Amino acid sequence: MLVVGIQAGTGTATAQPGTAFGPAAAGAHAQLVGLARAQASGLARSLALGSQEKLVVKDVVVDADGTRHLRYDRTYGGLPVLGGDLVVHQTASGAVKSVDRATTRKLDLKSLTPALAPAKAVGKAAGTVRALVGDASDKDAAPLSSVGTAAAPKLVVWAASGTPRLAYETVVSGTRADGTPSEQHIVTDAASGAVLSQHEAIQTAAGTGKGVFVGSVGLTTTLSGSTYQLKDAGRGNQYTTNLANKTSGTGTLYTDADNAWGDGTVSNTQSAAVDAQYGAAVTWDFYKNTFGRNGIANDGKGAYSRVHYGRNYVNAFWDDSCFCMTYGDGSGNTHPLTELDVSGHEMSHGVTSRTAGLNYSGESGGLNEATSDIFGTMVEFYANLASDKPDYLIGELININGDGTPLRYMDKPSKDGGSADYWSSSVKNLDVHYSSGVANHFFYLLAEGSGAKTINGVSYNSPTYNGSTVTGIGRDKAAAIWYRALTVYMTSTTNYKAARTATLNAATDLYGSGSAEYNAVASAWTGVNVS
Repeated sequence: MLVVGIQAGTGTATAQPGTAFGPAAAGAHAQLVGLARAQASGLARSLALGSQEKLVVKDVVVDADGTRHLRYDRTYGGLPVLGGDLVVHQTASGAVKSVDRATTRKLDLKSLTPALAPAKAVGKAAGTVRALVGDASDKDAAPLSSVGTAAAPKLVVWAASGTPRLAYETVVSGTRADGTPSEQHIVTDAASGAVLSQHEAIQTAAGTGKGVFVGSVGLTTTLSGSTYQLKDAGRGNQYTTNLANKTSGTGTLYTDADNAWGDGTVSNTQSAAVDAQYGAAVTWDFYKNTFGRNGIANDGKGAYSRVHYGRNYVNAFWDDSCFCMTYGDGSGNTHPLTELDVSGHEMSHGVTSRTAGLNYSGESGGLNEATSDIFGTMVEFYANLASDKPDYLIGELININGDGTPLRYMDKPSKDGGSADYWSSSVKNLDVHYSSGVANHFFYLLAEGSGAKTINGVSYNSPTYNGSTVTGIGRDKAAAIWYRALTVYMTSTTNYKAARTATLNAATDLYGSGSAEYNAVASAWTGVNVS
């Protein structure tokens, strides 16, 4: 095996003092998970959980001073509890300091025997999804064109909202009009059949591109026999495949005889693969070198990328079930959706899934989308490519609107015509791509401050809700605060009020209570009407 030519990112983001522990090897992380697993039953008792409740370790973060943050999911009578996750914060000696819970409601179900037959749950879920066929109200997602199979419903305990109750979770597959696969997760009350929750598991960022974006870059490849493979052994064996216009399967691994990939034109199928492979590598490097995160799931394993999905497919998406990125070729199969901040955005959905697991609806869904916009932007700044100058515009090169305007703006989100600049009680009712505007605006204010300025040739003018002036602390510190809040304090049900608390806690950990950074976090949230 031969490994050649890495071109690392040239951004200046560095790990901040006290940031989350990043294992040098997967074994170190496995040891921490084992420690958390060994404590689970004792912690359940100390937290006064019921006899039928158990904690199941999801992740562990350890600070430089030994402070531990143990993230658990919960089961009740052996059933998964949706919205039951929590984070236990411990001193280095193991004493519990505090706990962040997705719900504080007591779990006390009278019975775990459903009144509703599984077939009824399937029918209700399928009917709910069928009602979405042809619904084009969300311009960020193509309408469902067909509904496929419904998996066998799974009994769960629903605790994300209202009184905890027995429920079914049913996954209904389908296809959207633009070819995007759909996985609708429908949670129904196991007694009444009422729909309690519904969300789409395939998370996308729609757009069209104007060609190959990264220009001339270095790639790490693998020599197998006399043939090079587009596989990166140094980054968890991340690789890129060619779907050759199909919409299923893993695709065919890209190989080459001379280790020179693509020529920058869309007619050469390798060119889009170069973009995808480079995007995955830079996203890996950003998380590893900035936060010590060893891959998307922090386990040393690389995600893979599929290019040339379908025909005339104007989209790209992350699919958690295959742990993979997928890119269409755009209109006329001549505009691949392989822009760098698209890669960073979509792969960051995987990071959110493996940490806070923010529910993809309501305010938590907006925070989920904003997290991907924030870190997609940071990936772009980290790479610092001449061919794609970093900015606070989302999808600026894919020309989704056909007039050169970007998909989203972080300095004033409402410029896209739908996103919210500020929090209000109605934000929770917006599509998650629009409710994300509040957090995107917060991050921009925290990083760069309010008012007019020019960065890398792009003009911004960020207002505040109350006309206040916010002084930015720089994007590196802002990203460190958001990452720590995501990985240590946020849970699946975190809303904007709780996100404010989580980021203030993170700022305290990193820079101290009452520090300039702490005060800037408070000011930036006030600037978007979260106080």
